[in-house]
Amino acid sequence: MNPLSASASRITVSIVVHNSALGLLRKTLLSLDRAAGFVVSGAISGLDVTIVDNGSAPTYQQQLTALLDEFSSRGELRIDLLQLPVNLGFGAGHNRVLTGATGCYFLVLNPDVELDPDALALGCRRLQEDNSVVLLSPYAAGADGRQEFLCKREPSVLVLVLRAFFPGLGRRFFPGRMAKYEMSDVCAADAEVVVPLASGCFMLARSAQLREVGGFDERYFLYFEDFDLSLRLGRLGAVVYMPQLRIIHHGGYAARKGWRHLQMFMSSGLRFFRQHGWRWI
Repeated sequence: MNPLSASASRITVSIVVHNSALGLLRKTLLSLDRAAGFVVSGAISGLDVTIVDNGSAPTYQQQLTALLDEFSSRGELRIDLLQLPVNLGFGAGHNRVLTGATGCYFLVLNPDVELDPDALALGCRRLQEDNSVVLLSPYAAGADGRQEFLCKREPSVLVLVLRAFFPGLGRRFFPGRMAKYEMSDVCAADAEVVVPLASGCFMLARSAQLREVGGFDERYFLYFEDFDLSLRLGRLGAVVYMPQLRIIHHGGYAARKGWRHLQMFMSSGLRFFRQHGWRWI
């Protein structure tokens, strides 16, 4: 295999952090290290991981560098650190990695996700076998073991307001509407499903197709950039929920993260509706 084809057969993994929990990031990296062993047993030669530090505090940067030093000698796992002087936003951080990515496959990954050891091997094999699939979304379990429904149908204003401000009331008084949005009617089964929207905590795609649609829209600072990207990638092929591809997701909803996150959530939601059409109820 010549050097160019060896590079092309690798997976580029992009992880954006901003003062993110280092304990969870360590779990993410350990799971990637385990996944690398499964990946290289197939047609993929290894993983290139870039951690994008999106303008974190100086003390955090020092702790992050020390953490990454622990992984400096892993065989199939190569880790680089890209430090940005200011927080450019979630999508913009990933785009900086996409611009220089040499791998055939590109994984957008949150720093609070653990992968099953065979997740990337299964996902890349699926993309290799079917050119009509452009994006894969996994089965996700929370830290408590219960399934999280990452894939979504296109939202309405009512659903987003309930999820942002009154998640408990939404599930109590509008259980059918909330379940429909979360696609729990179809994503609770063991079969693959074509879905409209995938979560940015784990998005596995081909690098070339991500570049073809322009990557993330950087006008979304945080939230809904993954929905927008899903719709644009969906014009090239199928966005697929693949339940055999499994992760643990330690993240939370915007409502649990304070008013600043709620403000960003609503601002990005308004941009999404203006761009892709309004649905009120």
